[in-house]
Amino acid sequence: MPKFSENETLDPLDRLLSGPTGLGTSGLRLPTADLPAFDYADGHQPPDPTATLDPSWLVRRHSLAPLPYAEREWGDGSHPPLYCPETVRIDEPLADEVNRRLVAWAEHVGIHTDRIEAFRDTGYGRLAMLTHPDSDEPDTILIAAQMNAAWWAADDYYADETDLGATPTELPPRLALVMSAMDPPPPAGDYTRQLEDAIRADPVLVALRSATGHLSRHATPAQVMRACLTTSQMFVSWTAYAAWRYLETPPPVWRYLAARQHDSFYTSMILIDVVGEYELPANLFYDRRFHLALMQAGTASVIVNDLYSLAREAADELPDSNVVLLIAAEEKCSTREAVERAVHLHNDFVRGFEISQRQLAAVPSPELQRFLRGAQAWMAGCLEWHGTSDRYKS
Repeated sequence: MPKFSENETLDPLDRLLSGPTGLGTSGLRLPTADLPAFDYADGHQPPDPTATLDPSWLVRRHSLAPLPYAEREWGDGSHPPLYCPETVRIDEPLADEVNRRLVAWAEHVGIHTDRIEAFRDTGYGRLAMLTHPDSDEPDTILIAAQMNAAWWAADDYYADETDLGATPTELPPRLALVMSAMDPPPPAGDYTRQLEDAIRADPVLVALRSATGHLSRHATPAQVMRACLTTSQMFVSWTAYAAWRYLETPPPVWRYLAARQHDSFYTSMILIDVVGEYELPANLFYDRRFHLALMQAGTASVIVNDLYSLAREAADELPDSNVVLLIAAEEKCSTREAVERAVHLHNDFVRGFEISQRQLAAVPSPELQRFLRGAQAWMAGCLEWHGTSDRYKS
């Protein structure tokens, strides 16, 4: 294994291929594979030693107290309110800094080259600032911003936006390459070189590999694999949407929700402890009670996305599944009535999370309580962001 000075670090791929380190691990290392070099360009920047942090950050970061809930207005204020936790932090300078780094990274990896200004104005950096108040460090918040921007790029270019080249028949093979970009398969000689060439040629794949590389810099191996496996779980639902679009057979609401609950902001929420610089142990993260709570929070937040995405999705020549559109078609009711039913559904999920959080309060794990509070903060910040992002302005 090569020696590094104190100022040098291993590339994520090098760390993976070099194998485990420490006492008694020399026999466990794998021989280095002859893989083509790949520039992760993960956008990492070291902390600014001159930065002055808001002292309230320490309180936010270490507090285990649940957040208060409120009936929050949304949209033009004419619809019933959304029951949601209150937003923890709005720090526009921090959002601007994360977004600046994110846009520079996007330009480097090549996503949204023809609409980089629109990408800048979407404000994924602000989304990460709002949803991850556990940290005031731009580089760790950037992890969430990059992963969400990369997931969203795959959704836009592969699954949803017809004018960007999304086609139902191409989606499944594209998603298979996404998993190979995030979780590289074992070397297979020239076949691996062909795979790497395909990844380099697709900015969405480059973005996903790069974002996973930055995640690997800060996260444990278990947290990285958690992200890969959850992404794969999400893609199963994407293939269902593709079939429904191709066959032009909208699903019943129950079937849509069954798929949507595994394709929700649950995927984004799994980064809460990474950005907060701690780790919820796997046996707690995958405990059925906690898993249910996080799924409730993730599904509530994705219904917010459906509400705000209604106009743009209805206008697509191949409309994607949207809970409001499906309720209106199934119940033969007006769009306004369908919106009200979707709001009621959202509020039921949030109240379900509230009950789950109270039941889990007895578990003596500061990491678990902190993660649950983080899920509340994610729901709150998600609603805040959707109401201000240019992506959802008509």
